[in-house]
Amino acid sequence: MKFTQIIEFTTRQIDEFNANLDDWMARSEGHRIPHRAVLRSDRDAANVYLLMVEFSSHEHGMENSSRPETGEFAAFLAGISDGPLKFRNLDVLREEDL
Repeated sequence: MKFTQIIEFTTRQIDEFNANLDDWMARSEGHRIPHRAVLRSDRDAANVYLLMVEFSSHEHGMENSSRPETGEFAAFLAGISDGPLKFRNLDVLREEDL
């Protein structure tokens, strides 16, 4: 079963976030576990973002969470955030291309 982790964060430094994500993607090329990431902004709340990271399974998501580079990225994200990070861990029960 696919697994998605959503990280909600608030920041005024979204350009720094994007640069760091680009750097992480370059460094993890060929050995990264997530297969998709989508960054969304909240139209109703300034500077609020949702990072949705998809994995092939919950086990792969947890393996990714235990990697040092994931911890470094989380520490960076916490450092640029204007408040605590909020995590949601979701099993994908149904998926349709409409």
